[in-house]
Amino acid sequence: MSYEEKSSWIYATVAIAMPAIYFTGILGQVSQAPVQQIEYVIPMLTAVGVAILASIVANIVLGIFSSKVTRRTDERDAEIRRRGFNLGFLVFSVLMVVPLIMALAEVPHFWIANTIYAAFALTGFSYSVLKIASYRRGF
Repeated sequence: MSYEEKSSWIYATVAIAMPAIYFTGILGQVSQAPVQQIEYVIPMLTAVGVAILASIVANIVLGIFSSKVTRRTDERDAEIRRRGFNLGFLVFSVLMVVPLIMALAEVPHFWIANTIYAAFALTGFSYSVLKIASYRRGF
């Protein structure tokens, strides 16, 4: 498995695990209190920060234990990265229509912010899954 593929696995894991933990905790409160009373800003910023930190640390550890030969990239890696980025951009663009409509409909900020966070998470996950599939099956 190449360094780029391992890095994609890290990103996919973090992109799905941290939002899952966040949403489990936050959405569990929806049935207990009105959304205007739910404190979601600090937990969301913490989840984003922890996800970034976890991804950085995991990639540093990966870099330490990977040889220089496995860290080399070639045209295939660049093409897979480009395709993943293009898919991520498409997914994000489509998903961002939902919070835009919600904002226009004056839905509470709680729902808009969480929808945007979900869009970021799904974008990162889809980006990584496409890259992993491309490495596994070829492009």
